[in-house]
Amino acid sequence: MLSNHFENGMDMARLAWSRLPHSEDGELDGVGLLSTSSNRNGVESLDYEVIENYAYREEQAQRGKFFVGYNVAVKWFFALLIGIGTGLAAVFINISVENFAGWKFSLTFNIIQKSYLAGFLMYILINLALVFSSVYIITHFAPAAAGSGIPEIKGYLNGIDIPGILLFRTLIGKIFGSIGSVGGGLALGKEGPLVHTGACIASLLGQGGSTKYHLSSRWLQGFKSDRDRRDLVTCGCAAGVAAAFRAPVGGVLFALEEVTSWWRSQLMWRVFFTSAVVAVVVRVAMGWCKSGNCGHFGAGGFIIWDISDGQEDYSFEELLPMAVIGIIGGLLGALFNQLTIYVTRWRRNYLHKKGNRVKIYEACLISVLTSVISFGLPLLRNCSPCPDSDPGSEIECPRAPGADGNYVNFYCGKDKEYNDLATIFFNTQDDAIRNLFSAKTIHEFSAKSLLTFLVMFYTLAVVTFGTAVPAGQFVPGIMIGSTYGRLVGIFTVNHYKKLNIDEGTYALLGAASFLGGSMRMTVSLCVIMVEITNNLKLLPLIMLVLLISKAVGDVFNEGLYDEQARLRGIPLLESRPKYVMRKMTAREACGNQKVLSLPQVVKVADAVSILRSNKHNGFPVVDHTRDGEPLVIGLMLRSHLLVLLQSKIDFQHSPLPSHSRSGSGAIRHNFSEFAKPVSSKGISIDDIYLSSEDLEMYIDLAPFLNPSPYVVPEDMSLTKVYNLFRQLGLRHIFVVPRASRVIGVITRKDLLIEEESEDSATMELQSTSVRGQRHKTRLLEENGADAERPLLNGLLVQNQSF
Repeated sequence: MLSNHFENGMDMARLAWSRLPHSEDGELDGVGLLSTSSNRNGVESLDYEVIENYAYREEQAQRGKFFVGYNVAVKWFFALLIGIGTGLAAVFINISVENFAGWKFSLTFNIIQKSYLAGFLMYILINLALVFSSVYIITHFAPAAAGSGIPEIKGYLNGIDIPGILLFRTLIGKIFGSIGSVGGGLALGKEGPLVHTGACIASLLGQGGSTKYHLSSRWLQGFKSDRDRRDLVTCGCAAGVAAAFRAPVGGVLFALEEVTSWWRSQLMWRVFFTSAVVAVVVRVAMGWCKSGNCGHFGAGGFIIWDISDGQEDYSFEELLPMAVIGIIGGLLGALFNQLTIYVTRWRRNYLHKKGNRVKIYEACLISVLTSVISFGLPLLRNCSPCPDSDPGSEIECPRAPGADGNYVNFYCGKDKEYNDLATIFFNTQDDAIRNLFSAKTIHEFSAKSLLTFLVMFYTLAVVTFGTAVPAGQFVPGIMIGSTYGRLVGIFTVNHYKKLNIDEGTYALLGAASFLGGSMRMTVSLCVIMVEITNNLKLLPLIMLVLLISKAVGDVFNEGLYDEQARLRGIPLLESRPKYVMRKMTAREACGNQKVLSLPQVVKVADAVSILRSNKHNGFPVVDHTRDGEPLVIGLMLRSHLLVLLQSKIDFQHSPLPSHSRSGSGAIRHNFSEFAKPVSSKGISIDDIYLSSEDLEMYIDLAPFLNPSPYVVPEDMSLTKVYNLFRQLGLRHIFVVPRASRVIGVITRKDLLIEEESEDSATMELQSTSVRGQRHKTRLLEENGADAERPLLNGLLVQNQSF
């Protein structure tokens, strides 16, 4: 309801794009910052835990072995669709960017033959038009598509549901916004947005498409639970990296190392299969484009910088300058993270509060500044004579501006001269990296030109990061790192006077070091760098610089995505708990908060009053024994209670339980009815109409609650609670008093169940009970089945609102 009031207050043009059903209410602002990040009310947790209530058990009992096999087959089929969809999206983005860049450079080059001033103005206007289209799409159509999207997807897989990040219009905004921002020459890349694109495709396939745009299929709506969507989104993330870098193994490791908080072997196989499908789709598309069907799209369209013909061996003396590259990468990467934090905070607190018009002005101003620098600085640089070419070399000197290859002739007085600054500045980022990585091009770039490019591009990357456009940091990081890496290579060649030292190898190590110092990835980044360069011999050196750069960067701050997630108000649970948690207990973490509980049979008016009085998403359901002692019989989710109130079919006149706790009685709900629409707030209590007669009715919550929530004793270390909460992907944990007795102890052998026959009833669990089965039976007869449940202490780990 609040989101509806907010949208009704917007102007008519914005309302035309934002009038969405409840399944798509709520989004991020134009730069990906949560508008309520200060109190974290803009996000809520996901239900990764399986709610094993009576409705779920009855539905599972009706399913046979055929359904299990069918379910597994559908998951693999979805993995295939995610791979194909992400691969096609990557093909479309790359072809579009290459063609826009090709047309831009071709037109500019034809004009500068007559007038450099006219060519300069045309270059600025083309870039400005592309960037304007990108920022307009983001600010007026898909605000959640701004930025790389990796921090948001990392938060989603960590258990946080951020509204708007997986919608259909976010996917469209991400694709077309990336084309405009990257094609417009900004200091950013399309690789990060491709990860978000893959996640959106996976989520949309899992929910059967988009109902708002009438692009849905009931046949595809097979996975509605948050647990299944998490697996699909994980496949999408890996597919995005595989499509961006043509690195399927790197995509799998990226999903495992960087974005996921939970992993299992079955998911590993599906993620690997998805990445392999992406690699096949990309390869087929490249083969089709080689015949000239893709316009200006050439070998540089998909990032792979083959340096297999580069330096074949290295000496012990070179380890010192390579270690220096790692140290520089750690320092510059940590500085980059810190500067982007300052700039992002300034934008959030001052600039972007003034509305979408200011965001458009900002992006356009940065576009003009980038165009002026990339076109103007090469004009101030003197040209160098072309080197003597080897008879068998395929390197041509000079080349026209914007053409693939090294030695670009730009504003040179003679034909056999080239402008080294224009070779990397007045070019696409992919081709500039290929030139920096190129082997057997010693002394192609002067130290002065590389240092100039490093300072200017580093500054542009910091300023551009955070604008209201889709922006990735992989390629800009590779550009920055390869520049100072090549600088170190020049000094190494001059110092050791060895002919077998290749500057391109040092450029590669510099790129790896900066990414390691900024993003703090190691294993996945190492594999990605090997896959995109096609040189396995450099693996030990890449490992060396990554370890050094990460260690140096960790001294100053956290990784780029973790820092940006914190700025966006995304409450990530990191892999390790804080040190202070070792000295805290579960009870201390709960504080003095009051827990709101529900009775097993609750009056509708009381349930509505409780739901209106707070925003908690989970409520303990408490019954009483014959002696009047409170007993916890389960956990009732707010979303499930709202479904019951909206349907009204479970209302009853009697305040007595209508279903026994053994589950007898027909369940009039399908378990899928309780699934919340993806990336939304679901049903609100204000959306439900209840008459005065309805308010006097009752609901028996027993069939719909979670009868086995996770419970911890009040004196358990908060570190153990943290690990349990994160590793199991929980949303709520009950904190109860210390149990007074033990009814059994489960060891490893008790979990090794042997199936003696096909009938599941013959499966036995040999329990190492402390008391005999006869004594246990007598206790159950005297106190009821719920005597085994612990008493509630009135405390919950984490706020109930989460």
